[in-house]
Amino acid sequence: MMLKDKVAVIYGAGGAIGGAVARAFAAEGARVFLTGRLQAPVEAVTKEIVFDGGFAEAAEVDALDEQAVDRHLRSVIDQAGRVDISFNAVGVPDLEILGVPLAELDVERFSLPITTYMTSYFLTARLAARHMIPNKSGVIMTVTALPARMGSRLNGGYGPAQAAKEALTRDLSAELAPQGIRVVGLRPHGMPETSTMREAFEAKAAGMTWEQFEGYLAGTTHPRRVMTLDEVANTAVFMASDKASGMTGTTVNLTMGSLDD
Repeated sequence: MMLKDKVAVIYGAGGAIGGAVARAFAAEGARVFLTGRLQAPVEAVTKEIVFDGGFAEAAEVDALDEQAVDRHLRSVIDQAGRVDISFNAVGVPDLEILGVPLAELDVERFSLPITTYMTSYFLTARLAARHMIPNKSGVIMTVTALPARMGSRLNGGYGPAQAAKEALTRDLSAELAPQGIRVVGLRPHGMPETSTMREAFEAKAAGMTWEQFEGYLAGTTHPRRVMTLDEVANTAVFMASDKASGMTGTTVNLTMGSLDD
């Protein structure tokens, strides 16, 4: 039980990665408070966790609404006494981003992922930090993607947005680590289990079947297979646990060799 009695708040818990991380955190003993902009998918994950014997509570929270995030965090602390882990897995529908060459892209569409991802990460991290600082303890986490570090086509502002999140992870750590708060990220790549990859396939993989697209993704990795949601979630558990106490100010490379460090 690597997270026994930890209190975790997960933003974007109705999505594939957020939901997988919520389940993994709960399985390792954490009390998980799941949030999302839409209640129904968050409730579905919450019911799974409770059915399996874990503690989970769902709430409809827009991670771009500072007051909503603050109210929810205060309610968590009123109930649980503290917040130990803040995990941001908020996403933007890729169909609003992908498929248009940069030379033809309007500024609003280009800026959408940058403003959305950065605002939600900054707000959730900042507000969590304010509650963690008095306890001199806590872990703030987020998720990025391969385009943060590698040039890619037809992604609009998605790559710059992910790179900015990784930069903010480093800056948050530089300020917060002396106060006992670790800040880390996860950088997975190409998981067919997520709606993100299905949307990327529809927008960018002209002339390919889904099976061919999966083969392409697998071919970009060292082991010639795609990463699973369970692998990402298990890494998130470790990074959120006290066993990763030496890890801060970094983003863990989970691209399976698609990006060589």
